[in-house]
Order: sequence, then C-alpha cells, then structure tokens
Amino acid sequence: MGPVPDLDDIATVCASRLCAADSVLLASHIDADGLTSAAIAATALERAEIPFEVVFKKQLDETEIGSIAALSHDTVLFTDFGSGQLDVISDHEQAGDFQPVIADHHQPADAETECHLNPLLVGIDGASELSGAGASYVLARALADVAKTDPPRANRDLAALAVVGAVGDMQAIEGELVGANGGIVEEGVAAGVLAEGTDLTLYGKQTRPLPKLLEYATEVPIPGISNDEAGAIAFLEDLGLDLKRAGDWRTWADLADEERQTVASALVQRAVTRGVPADEIQTLIGTTYTLTDEPTGTELRDASEFSTLLNATARYERADVGLAVCRGNRAGALDRAQTLLSNHRRNLSEGLDLVQEQGVTHEGHVQWFDAGNAIRETIVGIVAGMALGTDGVDSDKPIFAFANKSDEETKVSARGTGPLVGRGLDLSVVMQEASRAVGGDGGGHDIAAGATVPAGEEKRFVEAADEIVASQF
Repeated sequence: MGPVPDLDDIATVCASRLCAADSVLLASHIDADGLTSAAIAATALERAEIPFEVVFKKQLDETEIGSIAALSHDTVLFTDFGSGQLDVISDHEQAGDFQPVIADHHQPADAETECHLNPLLVGIDGASELSGAGASYVLARALADVAKTDPPRANRDLAALAVVGAVGDMQAIEGELVGANGGIVEEGVAAGVLAEGTDLTLYGKQTRPLPKLLEYATEVPIPGISNDEAGAIAFLEDLGLDLKRAGDWRTWADLADEERQTVASALVQRAVTRGVPADEIQTLIGTTYTLTDEPTGTELRDASEFSTLLNATARYERADVGLAVCRGNRAGALDRAQTLLSNHRRNLSEGLDLVQEQGVTHEGHVQWFDAGNAIRETIVGIVAGMALGTDGVDSDKPIFAFANKSDEETKVSARGTGPLVGRGLDLSVVMQEASRAVGGDGGGHDIAAGATVPAGEEKRFVEAADEIVASQF
C-alpha cells in the first residue's frame, strides 16, 4: 500500500507492545470487517508466537469493556472497534487493568493512548480508504518486522482478508477500493493472493446458476430479466451459447472469457433498449477482487460473496465459524457457514418485506421504523440500508431502525447515502450525541452507525437525531 510513515510508525509501536506482552486478549467486532480483522490479527500473533485468546462482541460499551478487563490478560488488542470507546478504555489502562492496543477505523472518543492505530489520526478516511481489517493488516506487517519472524510474504498474504473486510464494510467507492485500500490490493496482487479485474458486478458470479444470477440482479433492475425467472432463462437461451453442462446451468465462473463478453454485452444492450438509466447501466461492469488461492465456484473466491458469507456467521452468534473459515480451518466450518448464509438471506428478505408492509415514519429530516422482535438486532441495520430508496422510503433522508436488544435496551441502526454525506451528514456524530442524550451510547461512520438506548426512549432519540441532522444539513 506504499509507505504511510505516520501510520507505519504507530503500527511499529503497537507491534512492540504486543511482542512484550505475556498474554494477549484479542477482542473484535462481529461483522465481516470485524471477523477479517480478527483473523488477520490472530494469524499475525500466531506467526509471531505470541500467546492469545479471542473474544467477539456485538458492541463495545462500558459493561463489555469491564468484562474484557475481568479476563485478566496483561494486554488487550481491540480490532474494528475501540476508538469510539477510548475514554473508557483509557480509564482501565490508568487503573492498571490492561495495556490496550487498538487497530480501528471509527471516529475516536476524546481521549488518548499510546498504541492507537487509526487512519483518521493521520488524515486517512476511515469510512472509505481503510477499514478495520486494513488497520489490522498494517499492524500485521509491522508485527512481522518487529517479531523478526519469517511468515509467508511478511504477512502480505493477509492482504486478501483485508480486501474482504473493506468490501464487506462497503468501502468500494463506485465499485472500487481507493486510497490505502487500493494500496492493500496492490500488495495482495504482488503477493499472489489477489487478482483485480473488470467484470460483471452482479452478486453471485461464483455460486449462482446463470438464470438465478440475472433474476436476482436487482442492483440494476432490468425489465424482463430482474425478478423474472422465465425472462432470465429466455434471455440466456436466445444467446445461442452452450450455457449448460449435463443439463444443469453453468455459473458465471464456469464461462470462458468470450462467453462472458457475449452475455455481458447482451445484458447491457437489453438494459439500454428497456430504458434503464445510463448511470445505472454503467454500474453493471466494474472492478472485481478475486482471492486466487480459494477454489473456483465457492463463496470464498469472490471478495463480495466472501464478506456476505462472514456476515451470516457472527450475526447469528457463530463468530467462531466465520473466524475458522477466514483462517482456513474449513473442516465443517464452511458447510456451517453456507447454511447460516441461506438463513441470513431468508431473514433479510423477510425483514425487507416487513418494512414494505409496515412502512416508515417520516420526520422533518429523518425517517425510521421499529421492528421490535420481528427483525434481529444484529441485521436490522442491513435491512435498513436495503430499504433506502424502495417504495415509501426516501433516499434523501437517513433511515433509523429500532430492534429489541433486551427488555431494558433497544438497538438503533442508521444508514445514509453518499449524496447525504456530501451534504454534511455524519451519522457517527448523530448516533453518539442522540443516544447519549437519552442515556445510551453509540457511534460508527458518517454513512452508517449504531447505538444502544434504554427501552422506551426511542421517540426522544428520534427527536434528538432529527434536530442534529437538521443542523448538519
């Protein structure tokens, strides 16, 4: 990724602390970025022969940090969270509970600690240029140098997981990883673990039969093909290509380059003739990231599919499965992850249906819905993001989604869009300030953030959030 002197210097300090530790507790978030962050850090620690244990947390707050301190490790490595809770972590550090090392990309709280690796501290955008997995990757490279081990390619083979994390964290701006993320891609390509190319951008190229690939391609709806099984089949059969083997449809990954070109060109032409806007048609073709060491035809081969697979593990309390898949321990873990993925897709579809049936409540500058127990609190944010721009949901307002976390607490997830961020929206600030105004806490990124608030305070939270968003606009 090229030299980033300040960030590399911080990484060296962090790596030195880890090498001096008697034991390390690796604590990480549970989404795709958190799982890849943990896998990168765990692999680097193992190669450096540093003893460690791993715990995952849905959210990091004062209670969870206290439970981490109670595990009595002299050093705690936080990946993909920790910056936003730096004030609480610093209190534990000053009390002598543990020495923290933080590799994160979220907005930092107003506190300081020596071993804090965060791109925002050196002028790199943590929402679009370096993910949590990217921060862990920078740390892993430094750890290889400080520990003076000789791991494969000086831990640069871990760049593939960093790319999966960045893609899973929605950091591919207009379909492409940029900034420091782009540098990690270059290192992954040089290490032989990644291939960057231009291809159809539809989800499922590795695993879905061709008709399903097109039928489910709702990112760019094409009349007569999207959400139309018979139409997708008829479109493919009209091309006159050999798209079946032994009677079964091939996948996109099975096709030769010339066959892919024929299908892609016909798909673009169909979109043009059916009046799909030009700016949407352009997104049909874009940058793709392939994990070259992974088997063709599996979710692990494509960065987007890999990240979705990971999201389907920890969000259903099986972070151990996702971590095992990331670290190559595939015996049984991959099958379990694929089962969880099928369940995840069904839950997202049902969640989106619920939002469509129930509708959203519009305030002056925000919109919201309360899913109660109908949508899991671990996926309600994904559903909210999917709902933006659908019938009755305004893409010109950020959306807030509530789901029951317990009898005493409610989870809040917020999603925005690039244009809204361009107008001044910062959901990290909104979630932190609005949640704290009602006795909760939260944070995240400008375009996506989360919080926990006391049950019964949802309406007051919305009022506070609406005022903050109004002031930002």
